[in-house]
Amino acid sequence: MDVRALLMGLGFAVMWASAFTSTRMIVTEAPPLLSLALRFALSGVIGVLIALAMGQSWRGLTRVQWRAVVVLGLCQNALYLGLNWTAMQWIEAGLASIIAATMPLLVAFLGWTLMGERLRPMGTGGLLLGVLGVAIIMGARLQGGSDPTGIVMCFVAALALAVATLTVRGASSGGNVMMIVGLQMLVGAVTLGLIAPWFEDWTVTYTPRLVIAFLYTVIVPGLLATWVWFLLVGRIGAVRAATFHFLTPFFGVATAALLLGEDLGAGDVIGVAIIMAGILAVQLSKAPPVRRPPPS
Repeated sequence: MDVRALLMGLGFAVMWASAFTSTRMIVTEAPPLLSLALRFALSGVIGVLIALAMGQSWRGLTRVQWRAVVVLGLCQNALYLGLNWTAMQWIEAGLASIIAATMPLLVAFLGWTLMGERLRPMGTGGLLLGVLGVAIIMGARLQGGSDPTGIVMCFVAALALAVATLTVRGASSGGNVMMIVGLQMLVGAVTLGLIAPWFEDWTVTYTPRLVIAFLYTVIVPGLLATWVWFLLVGRIGAVRAATFHFLTPFFGVATAALLLGEDLGAGDVIGVAIIMAGILAVQLSKAPPVRRPPPS
């Protein structure tokens, strides 16, 4: 992996993980789905305007890219983030980031079972390690009183993101990346805007923390992280790009502990370490073998 891809991946992991903390700040003071719809509307408009200023146009999008706009708008934005934002009314930001980190394992599992991708013994072992790590964390958290409904919602959200990741392969190869980013957020805004009024009331407790967290979420995880993710997938592929999600628990838990004062138990530490080892094993199992030159 080249240095540029490494820096892009690390930057994405930090931005993506920090979104859990800023989301937790928002949903404790405002309705999650309506807030998320507003965030997508703002991010989408800004993204489209930036794309137009860069000379990009929706007329130039390929069929694959339009499919990515719809799939990401529904799976990543409406489902993944909608479920996560709703769940974080009841569960901690650190726990949500840990569950989200299982996405690369789900990508590998779906690719293996549904798309016929080969998985070496090391990859199979990685999947088993991931399941073990999740079981340890969930056991500790459920004993500690974490809400089961919120946990289930986060796992369904991770599955939706895995489907989106597999579906958008090749979406960035035709250019117009920022236009795709903006349009898929507008799809999420419309979807959640239609759904939200049926499930929640617009009751907001306005505080400086809410305003700062909302603006940060619109700009950094909303626009910048999504743009970097598209570029990263186009540069190194969906499976290798998904590797950087294994850093989400570390950065997510650290940010939540620093800004929200959340505790981290021994079960969390052990489970995260096992999950990270499992994800690493899955990714290493997909790496091409090193061809050594014959001895002279």
